[in-house]
Amino acid sequence: MCVCLGMAKVTHVDFPPKEVVSYTKETQTPTMNEQKEELAPAEPVSEVEKETPVQKQEEEAPPHELTEEEKLQILHSEEFMDFFDHSTRIIERALSEHVDVFFDYSGRDLEEKEGEMQAGAKLSLNRQFMDERWSKHRVVTCLDWSPQYPELLVASYNNNEEAPHEPDGVALVWNMKYKKTTPEYVFHCQSAVMSAAFVKFHPNLVVGGTYSGQIVLWDNRSNKRTPVQRTPLSASAHTHPVYCVNVVGTQNAHNLISISTDGKMCSWSLDMLSQPQDSMELVFKQSKAVAVTSMSFPLGDVNNFVVGSEDGSVYTACRHGSKAGISEMFEGHHGPITGIHCHTAAGPVDFSHLFLTSSFDWTVKLWSTKNNKPLYSFEDNSDYVYDVMWSPVHPALFACVDGVGHLDLWNLNNDTEVPTASITVEGTPALNRLRWAQSGREIAVGDSDGQILIYEVGERGNELESSTSCWPSPMRGQFYDSL
Repeated sequence: MCVCLGMAKVTHVDFPPKEVVSYTKETQTPTMNEQKEELAPAEPVSEVEKETPVQKQEEEAPPHELTEEEKLQILHSEEFMDFFDHSTRIIERALSEHVDVFFDYSGRDLEEKEGEMQAGAKLSLNRQFMDERWSKHRVVTCLDWSPQYPELLVASYNNNEEAPHEPDGVALVWNMKYKKTTPEYVFHCQSAVMSAAFVKFHPNLVVGGTYSGQIVLWDNRSNKRTPVQRTPLSASAHTHPVYCVNVVGTQNAHNLISISTDGKMCSWSLDMLSQPQDSMELVFKQSKAVAVTSMSFPLGDVNNFVVGSEDGSVYTACRHGSKAGISEMFEGHHGPITGIHCHTAAGPVDFSHLFLTSSFDWTVKLWSTKNNKPLYSFEDNSDYVYDVMWSPVHPALFACVDGVGHLDLWNLNNDTEVPTASITVEGTPALNRLRWAQSGREIAVGDSDGQILIYEVGERGNELESSTSCWPSPMRGQFYDSL
């Protein structure tokens, strides 16, 4: 047997074992033992216990019925009057609320308003305030927002010739927070109220200047609608109509400033209105007294101020110092000054020297205390311009109203020939007063028939008022370059 040996190639192959992965899942649940609820067997009720409630009801004496005299005594008690006044105010608020339960948050309703938004609408009517008894057929003479409660607006009214038995002067406090249509507070006095204002640092007080010359003070903590304080009708105080009242100063040192049409300016302490702390005659160069129709203080200034007069002239003046009284005269209007307002928007650029005036000559004029001639005249109106006011937040925006129902918004960054936005009130009543809210988002206007309209100023109107981009720079427009 032959055996052959030879070389053979061996190939080594390793096969790894198949990987097996195992998971363990557990769920922890509380262990509860079923417990059958044991109900105690109902105990039989004895006949005595069944009869007890009936017997108790029979034993209770019937309520004592009040006599007519006792009812009247309760109705006229101070506690009941306080409760009733407070409760009716709250109930009126609740009954007047209207909430749109069908409001669409998807934005579909914006499609219908797309054309209006593209057209640049900036003013929209928010609220109307009118009271059949207290404000109808009365002229709105002044408006002021509360510095402590931004939703409160006070409006003063003159006499109602169609109701001679009613008080001649009325001041109503309206509330924007609630949808009720009645005023929050009603105040009145025996003379037409020509000016009114909330008292800074005292949220419960409202001050008014009357046609007779008296300064009156109302307190909403009192149940009385008549003034709690008033100035005397004497030579030491005012004896002519008071169109200007203003509270200036700080929390610990403030005064009420008033000026009447005979040129007399008085400074009062709110704690004592029996006589003024200080008074002076506003006379220019020892000529006749200035018949003041409007007054305004620059932002943060309690000494210097500007006034408008019946003869169409504007004057700067100061309360204290060696040159107290009228300082300079500014001429440019050809009719009585109806409104005046100093620039109030604080920011990186100081525009406190600028102020606006409105007049019967159908114009609004822009002035600077550094120049006795107007810087610019806005002549788009076709009737008396009754009031003008700077926006409190936008440095180039102001509003004015006229005798044919026009409310105009002017943005000096955009155009100085025509208003940026304008709206005409239905029925074209004479709009004789306007007032910006502190937020700069609402404008209150009052007309010649006692109606107050609140308009919302859209964001496009304010143009991001909180941003410094709205402040004019040398690169933006030629108008402010000249200032």
